[in-house]
Amino acid sequence: MEEQLTSYLNKRLPEQEDWVIDLEEQAKKENVPIMEPVGMHFVMQLIKLKKPTRILEIGTAIGYSALRMVEAYPDTSIVTIEKDEARYHQAKVNIKNQHKISNIKIIHGDALDKINELVEENSTFDFIFIDAAKGQYKRYFELASPMLTEEGCILSDNVLFKGYVVNPKQALSRHEKMVNKIQNYNEWLTKHPDFTTSIVPIGDGVAISLKNSWKGETLS
Repeated sequence: MEEQLTSYLNKRLPEQEDWVIDLEEQAKKENVPIMEPVGMHFVMQLIKLKKPTRILEIGTAIGYSALRMVEAYPDTSIVTIEKDEARYHQAKVNIKNQHKISNIKIIHGDALDKINELVEENSTFDFIFIDAAKGQYKRYFELASPMLTEEGCILSDNVLFKGYVVNPKQALSRHEKMVNKIQNYNEWLTKHPDFTTSIVPIGDGVAISLKNSWKGETLS
């Protein structure tokens, strides 16, 4: 049923441009994890609604999601961080080929270090997208969230991890620690006193976290 539902939703997506199909095929061929089409479309809809001026993406991969977010809102500016050198260079080529260098700045390095540098520079973002090493999600969130604007939004991808968070015993032994970390992250995130989070079972699971801007206000 799940495969049938995914197939149904994929068929309901808008027709994609050739460059999108090419990048998806490139990722599949080289076994590079990118966001699933249905999940990516959902993120693009959020981008269209929020119209963020500045986006921070943690985890560039080959530049697919950054390019899709610019496609959703061409006036945005994205800072994206990638640790893997080969993917960093691949993303640079893909972004250059789509003439989006002016929209997307790629930073090569460990996200934990680079986020700290952005904080020191007093950077601010309206939208933060976490899609890198899952075991570091909590730390990414803690470091990046102070840069979020008041009406901003933080997205965390892969928070259902192929459904293993519900049935961890079905996961391969090498995934056990990762499943445990994601479970802990989801529990921590949904109980965060400064954010309200919804986990949407689309793609591989997307957590949407909004600031509790009403906190501290008194009712008249």
